[in-house]
Amino acid sequence: MQVFNSLEEIMNIRETALALGSFDGIHLGHQALISHVVEEAKKRGLAAAVFTFSNHPRNVIRGEGTVKNIIYKREKEEILEGLGVDYLFDIPFTEDIMKMPKDVYVKNLLVDSCHAKLVACGFNHRFGFKAEGDTEALVELGKELGFDTFVMEPFVINDNVVSSSLIRTLIASGRVDKYPDYMGRLYAINGEVVVGNKLGRTLGFPTSNLVIDEEMVTPPNGVYVTNCIYNGVGYPSVTNVGVKPTVGEYKKNVETHIFDFDKELYGKTISVEFLLKLRDEVKFDSHEDLAEQIVRDCKEARKYFE
Repeated sequence: MQVFNSLEEIMNIRETALALGSFDGIHLGHQALISHVVEEAKKRGLAAAVFTFSNHPRNVIRGEGTVKNIIYKREKEEILEGLGVDYLFDIPFTEDIMKMPKDVYVKNLLVDSCHAKLVACGFNHRFGFKAEGDTEALVELGKELGFDTFVMEPFVINDNVVSSSLIRTLIASGRVDKYPDYMGRLYAINGEVVVGNKLGRTLGFPTSNLVIDEEMVTPPNGVYVTNCIYNGVGYPSVTNVGVKPTVGEYKKNVETHIFDFDKELYGKTISVEFLLKLRDEVKFDSHEDLAEQIVRDCKEARKYFE
């Protein structure tokens, strides 16, 4: 898959079947839309492409980072490539783009830059200055500018219309067990293991610590049943997300205890997959009380895996 990170980089490309959207989570609805584009591209002899923005438009419009990412940039690219996408146009949403009238937006970006011959989007897709463009406008512009338009109806699972907003709500409320229903994969936090306060080791529960990426939506503070992926192998684990109130004042981080594991992970990259929330994070009266609760958490997590 060829990735273009700016409009200036786009050159010498084939005509495209182009999926439009934020694709900030690539949930099952997104996957259905992209799969349709890939299938149509094969039928028509076009390149399958995705047009999206590397930063969320609402953050530019509001002037603040209020909408957080669901998945990492590299993760997004890997998923799209796996779906059969040939080109990813992952360009910055700028003030110039924000101010483009709907017809200029479509002609300059989709037709002239991306060579679109088929454009596909969701039922609620908006574009152009002050979001004046909708799917009806896109269909009409397609007739004028020489591309076909496909609009996907709402994608419904468990009586819920699947959307990135729904996914963010599931994560932010700790319903990580429901995440796979709408995403087709587990919720995970990735990163490099950093040195913590080593209290877990003194309590008999050595942990691997990850720093929270402030640009990502994260689960609420609490203890979770998790699966830790290291070197492509999964290890049952239990994870605390939070600020460790019993032992002091710390920034929110991810602290994972891997069962029956004795390898040193400092500086290594791991992925922590979240399976189920066990409880909220609480402040205990002593380290002894904390250690006793950790024993109970581990017992409950092991029972989950059994």
